[in-house]
Amino acid sequence: MKKFLVIIAFSAIILISSCKNNGSGELIGVQGREGFFQPTPYGMLFIPPGSYQMGPSDQDVPFAITSQQKTVTVQAFYMDETEITNNEYRQFVYYVRDSLARELLGSVTPEDWWIEEDEYGEPLEPHHLNWDTRIKWDDFEQEEREALEPLYMPEHERYFRRKEIDTRKLNYEYYWVDYKAAARKDFSNEATSTQDQADHDLSSLSNRPQGVKDRSVFLKKGVINVYPDTLCWVHDFTYSYNEPMLNYFSHPAYDNYPVVGVSWTQARAFCIWRSNTLNEYLETNGDYRVNDFRLPTESEWEWAARGGLDQSPYPWGGPYIRNSNGCFLGNYKPLRGNYLDDGGIQTLIVAHYAPNDFGLYDMAGNVAEWCMDAYDESAYNFAHDLNMNYSYEAKKTDPEVLKRKVIRGGSWKDIGYYMQAGVRTYEYQDTAKCYIGFRCVQTYLGRHIDDGAGSSNIYR
Repeated sequence: MKKFLVIIAFSAIILISSCKNNGSGELIGVQGREGFFQPTPYGMLFIPPGSYQMGPSDQDVPFAITSQQKTVTVQAFYMDETEITNNEYRQFVYYVRDSLARELLGSVTPEDWWIEEDEYGEPLEPHHLNWDTRIKWDDFEQEEREALEPLYMPEHERYFRRKEIDTRKLNYEYYWVDYKAAARKDFSNEATSTQDQADHDLSSLSNRPQGVKDRSVFLKKGVINVYPDTLCWVHDFTYSYNEPMLNYFSHPAYDNYPVVGVSWTQARAFCIWRSNTLNEYLETNGDYRVNDFRLPTESEWEWAARGGLDQSPYPWGGPYIRNSNGCFLGNYKPLRGNYLDDGGIQTLIVAHYAPNDFGLYDMAGNVAEWCMDAYDESAYNFAHDLNMNYSYEAKKTDPEVLKRKVIRGGSWKDIGYYMQAGVRTYEYQDTAKCYIGFRCVQTYLGRHIDDGAGSSNIYR
């Protein structure tokens, strides 16, 4: 009898536990998943979703007809409070420099600079760099100094025999996924009669049938020199003495000024590096990855610049660039060229002027900013009104007109017209100017909240 009761009790436990696992036959989703709360990235502000009238909010003074009014809707995202500063971009440059140094030093003492085995003792191919060992640039052994020699300027190029890093060697290798190419389907290529024809079709990245071959073809590789063009201050202006600004990036006096001399491709590489840096840290701590950092789309940039003030020409609201006391509200080229009237001859320290209603600084003036979008005068006519984004990945062999990228916000050398939130212009993606910088955005994931009684997705 006693044994019979034990069997009944054991059967009841199994029955109850099985009912608990299958939800009594109801659809309850997968249980036990951890809740997720997306942290606000350091230095960024939350920009809520919204719909607005994109385009000019005032008369088209030069009659450029490069934009028109259009109702668009954008999703929520985070955006840098200010433009990326010299000191922030320097972190990227130093990462590339230190990576190259560790690779060279590892050829002498690999146990100090390389990680050649994983946590299970299996060999890593290729090896990983060891970031726990600190580089003491002034305290190397003779053999290590010789190993680092390729990183320095050749002797015949050195000024006053001074040893310095050769910035032409600071190349960053990065990867990104071309989702648009992966999503594109060309039905005319899907029905192939022979394997040879299929292989021929697969050689074309622009017309690739979906799901025919592995997805590695959509993983794109880039190698770019990350050091800003410090000579942009000289070559951007003819018959103008700007040589004293050549130390704009290197001198600590300009640490909190917006970085300039950075091309569109360099800005994108910075976003990829910033994404990898954060996500590697999160994964190391057992946290979920978050959306990557990127350049803002043109529609996101304008929505953020307006600060929720629809139909207002400027980020601060109102039709004027001065306040009621006659003070300028941004750093640009006032009047007939009195650069000093607004407080600065060239760039100014970030956050010098008051922010807009979203809390963002310098959305008009100081430096213009790169956007993700390719520039086309008629883009407003055919681009989608939901998260509007017209993008084109220009190749080196493409004509120059396809290499145009949108810049927004106007700069310290522009007239007041370009300070308007709805005004757009362009620059070429492989050029670097002393009046163009950038800031990053990150798409908002929403908050996944576990209330303890079962998972739910609540977006606030």
